[in-house]
Amino acid sequence: MTWHSSDELRTLVRHCLTGNQSAMLALVERFRGQVFGLCYRMLGQRQDAEDAAQETFVRVLKNLHRWDQARDFQPWLFAIAGNRCRTALAARRRRPATEAAVDWIPDDAPDQRPAQNLAEEVRLALAELRPEYRQAFLLFHEQELAYGQIAEAMEVPLGTIKTWVHRARKELIEHLRRRDAIPEQRVPAET
Repeated sequence: MTWHSSDELRTLVRHCLTGNQSAMLALVERFRGQVFGLCYRMLGQRQDAEDAAQETFVRVLKNLHRWDQARDFQPWLFAIAGNRCRTALAARRRRPATEAAVDWIPDDAPDQRPAQNLAEEVRLALAELRPEYRQAFLLFHEQELAYGQIAEAMEVPLGTIKTWVHRARKELIEHLRRRDAIPEQRVPAET
């Protein structure tokens, strides 16, 4: 069963609140890809993203009664996912660094996959952003939420969200230019 409209989603949530297991599975299935995508882009590691997505849905289902049905569901859901990711990032920083078993070997092959290389550079650049910049950027560009929805999800003022998305873009571009993933912007010469 597919749940697309807000009325259908509210009906699904009501079924979840009664303990209906199939409704809970439908809710998770409906948002699993979006939540995993956000978690993966914030954390950069598949296993960590899977863990954070799972923790997100556990918390969502446990606290579904707290969702204000007068508001959009997605910002509430993504706020929980973002909080799980920031918690995971904080825990990662507290863990002692480990050495990789295999050193990364640069790819000296001819550049046959520029799109894949750029995607990897973007992933690396995203990993360097402050977590709140990264979350706001991903919610805007990948999840296509409006600034107001992101502000609601992250519980910060609208202007702050706009600033964070702008700074994230700027830092991403700077990172990509430093790594020669995109060319420097040249100012046309005057004639």
